[in-house]
Amino acid sequence: MSSNRYVYGVVEKADFEFDADAVAGADRVYTVDYRSLSAVVSDIDTTDPERTDEDSKAHDEVLRQVLEHDDVGAVVPMQFGMAFKDNRTLKSVLRSAMRAFRKALREVDGHVELGVKLVADEDADYSRDSIREDVGERLSALAESETEDDLFSDRLVLNRSYLVAMDDREAFDDVVADVREEYDDLTVQYTGPWAPYNFVDIHIGAQR
Repeated sequence: MSSNRYVYGVVEKADFEFDADAVAGADRVYTVDYRSLSAVVSDIDTTDPERTDEDSKAHDEVLRQVLEHDDVGAVVPMQFGMAFKDNRTLKSVLRSAMRAFRKALREVDGHVELGVKLVADEDADYSRDSIREDVGERLSALAESETEDDLFSDRLVLNRSYLVAMDDREAFDDVVADVREEYDDLTVQYTGPWAPYNFVDIHIGAQR
C-alpha cells in the first residue's frame, strides 16, 4: 500500500471512513489526526497527481460527502493536488499551520458555499444593473459573505459565491427559485453546497 496521502481538506478532529470514487483511482477516504485536527485523505501512488476533469470532480465530490457527515461542522478545503509522501510529513504541515486551520474552521463553522450565476438570453431585453442590484441585495441579505462579480462574458449579469449558514440554506434556495421564476430572460445557474473554497485562505509552505 502506498504511503502517499492525498489531502482533500481539514476538519475538527473526527474519526470516519467511507468508500468513494476518489482522486487518482483511490476508493477509500479516511482521516489522519494531529491533535485537535483531522486531515481527510486517500492513498495514492504519487505526490504530484495530474489535474484532470475527472479527478477535479472527484476532489469536489469527496468534500461534498465530508460536509454531509454527521460529525463534521466545517471543512477547510485544500486546493487540488496537495499530496504528501507520508503521515509524518502531513502531520508536520498540520502542526505548522495549526493556528490558521483552527481560525478558518471557526470562521466557516456551520456554513456552506453556494454559487449563483445569472446568464442573459441572447435577445434578452433587460437592465443589467437593476437586475444585479435587485438579486444581489436579496441574496446578500441571507449570506455571511460573498465574492465580487467576475463578469468574464457579456451575457453574465451576476456571478458570485456566497457563504451561507446551513440554517439559512432553505431560505436562500427560495430566493433563487423566486429569481428563476421572475426573470424569464435569464438562465439561473445555482450550484452547491460546496466546501468554502472562496472563503478561506491558507498557504502551506512545508516540504511535500
